[in-house]
Amino acid sequence: MLNKYARAFFTRVLTPFAALLLRLGVSPDAVTLIGTAGVVAGALVFFPMGEFFWGTITITLFVFSDLVDGNMARQAGVSSRWGAFLDSTLDRVADAAIFGGLALWYAGSGNNNALCAVAIFCLASGQVVSYTKARGESIGLPVAVNGLIERAERLVITLVAAGLSGLATFGAPSWLGLLLPIALWVVAAGSLVTLIQRVVTVRRESAEADAAAAAATASETPSETPSESGTA
Repeated sequence: MLNKYARAFFTRVLTPFAALLLRLGVSPDAVTLIGTAGVVAGALVFFPMGEFFWGTITITLFVFSDLVDGNMARQAGVSSRWGAFLDSTLDRVADAAIFGGLALWYAGSGNNNALCAVAIFCLASGQVVSYTKARGESIGLPVAVNGLIERAERLVITLVAAGLSGLATFGAPSWLGLLLPIALWVVAAGSLVTLIQRVVTVRRESAEADAAAAAATASETPSETPSESGTA
């Protein structure tokens, strides 16, 4: 849901900035690569140290590159399959860095093996949720379901909670530190529900497609009539 509305809003807001980058000679692919590098650096440098506020600020600044690069490609008329592939692939890298950084914190100074496992589950389930849709579409199925939690929801829930939790280090109420663990459990549960929704949808659509193909094949097969034999 957030993908639909937030992407449309921020695309309009960032259009002038995208146009400026094009005038400066920056390519959409360069923005994609720089944005991913920034997210990975922010997540793997700040999060393992427990610096959730600064990590969130850094990641958020670079996450917007995911909207800018596509905007630039459309303005320049250079949208391509390669650009879409690169963008989607690096999105998975960025997501892995975010949840990987949180897992490193809980495995180390955070000293919470349960939350480390939850963060790893969020990492893995997010990758599989994206894969199920991509794989279903690659075999010709519409995969007509987005599910409860898509990438945008996973990022917003996690980053907002991480940022607010990080405020506790600046003297904010200590209960804010509880928001990140709660968010991770919510994302984990939501990702599991979304995965089930997509698997069920692909199973239903594949059964319908196979049945339709079998019916079409049967209708194209000429019916055989028994030959008549006679005696002289």
